[in-house]
Amino acid sequence: MFVGSRVKLGRNVVLGPDVRIYGSTSIGDESFVDGGVVLGYPTRRKLLSVIERGAKPSLDVVLDEVSEGCAVGRNVVIRRGVVIYERTVIGDRVEFGHDVVVRENVVVEEGVRIGTGTIIDGDVVIGAGTSIQSGVYIPPRVRIGRKVFVAPRVVFTNDRYPPSSRLVETVVEDEVVIGANATIVAGVRIGRRAVIAAGAVVTRDVPPETVVAGCPARPLMSRDEYENRKKLYEEAT
Repeated sequence: MFVGSRVKLGRNVVLGPDVRIYGSTSIGDESFVDGGVVLGYPTRRKLLSVIERGAKPSLDVVLDEVSEGCAVGRNVVIRRGVVIYERTVIGDRVEFGHDVVVRENVVVEEGVRIGTGTIIDGDVVIGAGTSIQSGVYIPPRVRIGRKVFVAPRVVFTNDRYPPSSRLVETVVEDEVVIGANATIVAGVRIGRRAVIAAGAVVTRDVPPETVVAGCPARPLMSRDEYENRKKLYEEAT
């Protein structure tokens, strides 16, 4: 275990074995950090500068020196294998699965759940109460609203002509549902309470309250009709 001298721990924080906490990281009251977790990991630029300096008596000490740390809220659950980079802010009551990577400059608001194996690749905002399932990829410049559901293996993109020098913002508004294995192409806006069907490829903006499906995704029904069908489906059990 390594906990840097600038780290601030709240009351009743549980730390598992082999935890690494760098920089001015803060962890709120009643949070749980399982074994093998790394908090406040330095950015790529800083890591390369450490490598260029050559070997030091303790790599942990050097990484701690260069890290600005991250902020973790209260009652957060961070399972084994999670890595959270510096300059990231995790709100209260956020819960992580195993082996999640969250890069720098990410904001995760309160009550978010992030599934096992998900990668959030920096400069991302995730709104309160959102649920992100396992194996999701979210690149820089994605903005996800509140109470969004993102099913397993969804892929967001941020470059329409990869690899180019121009990355564009992708926006998901509040209460959107995105089905498993959907692909969200860079630069689109998905309107409030829209539904993206499983396997859909979203290449253009989706209006609010609209269900889309297919490749490329096209309107299929309204959100109200979707909710009625969901209700009948649930009652059939």
